[in-house]
Amino acid sequence: MTSPPVPVEDLTYEQARAELVHVVQALEAGSQTLEEAMALWERGEALADRCQHWLDAAQARIAARAEPGQGSPEN
Repeated sequence: MTSPPVPVEDLTYEQARAELVHVVQALEAGSQTLEEAMALWERGEALADRCQHWLDAAQARIAARAEPGQGSPEN
């Protein structure tokens, strides 16, 4: 018996990306039933959204530090 998948919102970027790679590989193999493939596709979409969330948050943090008056002092 396999354990239920970890909720996508609880995954780190690295975990979500690694699982997304496995989902894509499984879909490319094409050995699932239609229902299994649809479930994998939906999980993959959620994982891709989670990765994008992490990347957007990282970009916002970098942009905030790059603004004048933020981070290191200007010379």
